[in-house]
This record gives sequence, structure tokens and C-alpha cells, in this order.
Amino acid sequence: MKSLYKFYILVIVLFSDFMLFAQPGDDDGSGGLEGDDTPAAPINGKLIWLGILGLLFAFYYFSKKRQNA
Repeated sequence: MKSLYKFYILVIVLFSDFMLFAQPGDDDGSGGLEGDDTPAAPINGKLIWLGILGLLFAFYYFSKKRQNA
């Protein structure tokens, strides 16, 4: 019962966070909800480096854990 309660709290926090920081759109009838803001910077070029660094960190973490045990 306690884990179910924690799950409900987690879901409420995640959904409230999403709703609190969502920005309203500006529907001008042309189908575009974004205004004249500058486009967001793409992160596609950096995802491969993020994955490589994540794998290296996981390898480092587990090798340290094995040495300490």
C-alpha cells in the first residue's frame, strides 16, 4: 500500500510539473502554434557524445564499485 501511495505522489508531481511549465500557444489559424520566436537549437549533434560519456561513466562507476567490494 505504501508503494502505491508513493507511485501516486510521483505521478501527481510529474504531471503538475508538466502543466505548470507548459506555455500557452498562439493559435493564429494557420496551424502554427509558435510565434516569431527564434527556433530552438537542435541537440542531435550532441546526443552521440552524451551517450558515449554515459557509457564511460557507467563503466567507471561499476569498475570502482567492483574494486571496493
